[in-house]
Amino acid sequence: MATMSQTWSILTVTVLALQLCTGEKSCAIWSSAGPVVQRGSTFNVYCTFNCKCRGSMYSNHPPTLQSHKVLNSTTIYFNVLNITKNRTFSCHCNCPPALDPCGLDISAGYLPERPKNISCIYKVKDKDKGVVFCTWNRGRDTFLRNSSVLGVRTGSRNGTDEPVWYKASSKGTDSLSASFDVSSSVQLISVWVRAENPLGTAESITINYTLSDIAMPSTPVLGQPECSSRDCIIRVEKSMRTQYLEIQHRAEAQAWTSSPYSGVQMSVVQVSSSLEPYTLYHFRARSKFSTGLWSQWSANISSWTQEEVPAKELDVWCAEPLSDFKSLTVYWKEPNVSIARGKIIEYKVRVDSQSFGLIFITNISANTRNYTVPFCADCEVTVWACNSKGPSPPARITAHHTKVNVMQFEPPQDVQVTADSQSVTISWRKPDTAPLDAVYLVEWYPEGHKLEELRWVRLGRNDNHIVVTDIKPFECYEGAVHVLYNGSSVSRTRFTGVNTLQSVPAVVPLVQETVEGNEVTVTWKDIPRGQRGGCVTKYTIYLENDSGYQQAYSITASERRHVIKDLSPAVYSLWMTASTAEGEGTASPNVKFFIQQETQLSPLIVCAVAAPIAMILVCLCHCSAVKERFWVYFQCLMLDNVPDPANSKWAKECTQEKGKMNLQLQLSNSTVTEEEQEPILVEVEEVPKQNSDKSTSMGTSSQLPSQTSLRPTAEPATLLYPLTTYIKSFSHDSDSSDHTQTSLDTNTTVDYISSHGPGNIDEEDQEEDDEFEEMLDFFPSHNIFVEPLRFEGKLTLNAVRIDCSDFLQDS
Repeated sequence: MATMSQTWSILTVTVLALQLCTGEKSCAIWSSAGPVVQRGSTFNVYCTFNCKCRGSMYSNHPPTLQSHKVLNSTTIYFNVLNITKNRTFSCHCNCPPALDPCGLDISAGYLPERPKNISCIYKVKDKDKGVVFCTWNRGRDTFLRNSSVLGVRTGSRNGTDEPVWYKASSKGTDSLSASFDVSSSVQLISVWVRAENPLGTAESITINYTLSDIAMPSTPVLGQPECSSRDCIIRVEKSMRTQYLEIQHRAEAQAWTSSPYSGVQMSVVQVSSSLEPYTLYHFRARSKFSTGLWSQWSANISSWTQEEVPAKELDVWCAEPLSDFKSLTVYWKEPNVSIARGKIIEYKVRVDSQSFGLIFITNISANTRNYTVPFCADCEVTVWACNSKGPSPPARITAHHTKVNVMQFEPPQDVQVTADSQSVTISWRKPDTAPLDAVYLVEWYPEGHKLEELRWVRLGRNDNHIVVTDIKPFECYEGAVHVLYNGSSVSRTRFTGVNTLQSVPAVVPLVQETVEGNEVTVTWKDIPRGQRGGCVTKYTIYLENDSGYQQAYSITASERRHVIKDLSPAVYSLWMTASTAEGEGTASPNVKFFIQQETQLSPLIVCAVAAPIAMILVCLCHCSAVKERFWVYFQCLMLDNVPDPANSKWAKECTQEKGKMNLQLQLSNSTVTEEEQEPILVEVEEVPKQNSDKSTSMGTSSQLPSQTSLRPTAEPATLLYPLTTYIKSFSHDSDSSDHTQTSLDTNTTVDYISSHGPGNIDEEDQEEDDEFEEMLDFFPSHNIFVEPLRFEGKLTLNAVRIDCSDFLQDS
């Protein structure tokens, strides 16, 4: 055997050498195992050159020189060991003239495996025929070109019929399939699979089928469902009569729920198993003969169930009323689909007062989640959610956390807040005075943004903690734990400074300063929410003077203004930082300001000027005459508030018993009543004029009236009315000065009653006048206080006004 192989190789080389000598190629190349080999095998590759050249052998891409062996003067060879992939070999001639090289491609692969997992289905199209589909697993990849066929034998189980071969087609990376038609008269079939490639052939075992066991009806076709709120009616179309029908339904992101039907012959099916109102449902169906396989699932169809009125009341909460107690903001959560039972088209808000009944009611758009209503202490707010079928049950809430409630119920005890990077845990202890049916509510919101971003969760009476995940990182939160009774908060405990992740503030506060005297007022604005890095714990103001002395002021996080007092004159630099629990942030830019030296009067100069003035005022205040004259002087300046002399005690005594005054008024421009026209008679005695020279100086433009003195029958008494002169006036009503008219006719003759003259002043008053005149000798001669008082003119009892013209003339 070895001798024969060696002889064949020598003969082959000789034949190829003869061919090369007559051709254009430089060599011939071949493999001892052929062009297709099994992976892992070993063989030789030969190259035979023409008689004039010696050559070399290369392999792979790019070509790599191989260490070949010499078989004879014209042939070389290379031994390939344990090949694992496809390879290419080539041979080149090393001497001129240059000729084309020769090459060989070696394919390495495996024998085909026996096909396995053969499965066949008989799809019945109608009563006369159907199609059999068979699939199988082709096994491992051979890395070679393969072909597979399906063998089919119909008839009896003894297999007397000749087989029919059907070419397979690829159904995937690992599976192959084939199909063939079969008539309804065929009851049994036998199938097997044959696979082959250049290395060999493999054949599966034979499988026998009874067609009734693998029969599958056609896929049902579903019509569009007609749904109410709780069930749907679906039309089913089938090409053949089947024994079983199964319909499945599901809502979005839920598992399929089956509704099996047996012996269904009708084309209309009602599905009513656990359907919810206003829900989008998907439906599919399949059918089956009395034996055999279920058909494939039909295509999905979808439909909405109809709406119902909302099932529950809204989850309603309210923020605390504003400081002015004029408004209250009510919040509610959007109901989920199972509660809403339809599309919410609007919300209704109503406010009722126990004292006044209905305050107002309004409709709000479906996109709104809060509403501000007028605040009143005894008001109740009711909120409804409405869909096309009607409103939800009412949700009621009242203004919570009143002083009365706080006194009645203790707030939650030992409220503790623990935060990590993802969530916040809030725990508390139930107060001893909490009602048995009280529940809890936890609210939280970003610091300073309660009205915009309020969140809350209602809990049961036995709950004592909650884990909140709706927390943004690097954001500061605050909130409260409420005890609820009858839907309203009866007590609460607040918590602040809550955050998950935190860092130092990313930006600096915006600082402004205002200098007033020796103090500076520093104001700043809040750092934007997204750049605080969490909860700001404090602000720090740094102040440095031009000498380098620096001082720090620590300010609480709630403050936005700080006053630094008692600063010495100097040039100052001011800057500011904000801090969180992670540390102090970047300092703001320096702000420079200047405190100036204050200019003050010497205390000795102030005392020297003020002391003499104070002594003079004290001396004047101790003199009764001075006080009386000042009183008269200031009284005459108040022209709009003059008492009526007709109501004085002196005037009343004169009119009652001491005499009668005859006052005859003849005025063409005055209107009086009949009672006012009756004269009042008083005895009057004319007194000679005294100090005529001074009297003349007081009135140079007109002649002064003669002086008269009232002399009652009784003995003169002390002066009962202040001494002064008067202007002429008429009064229609002695008890009111509103109707007083000043005489417009200078020629009118009026009877007057003169006041007491100087002779009637008692000695004590005269001594006081002398003392006053001596003390004021240094005043000018025409001063009103030095000038002796005259009692000129005439006095009416019904209407008198003080005339200060005499004082003005003397001055």
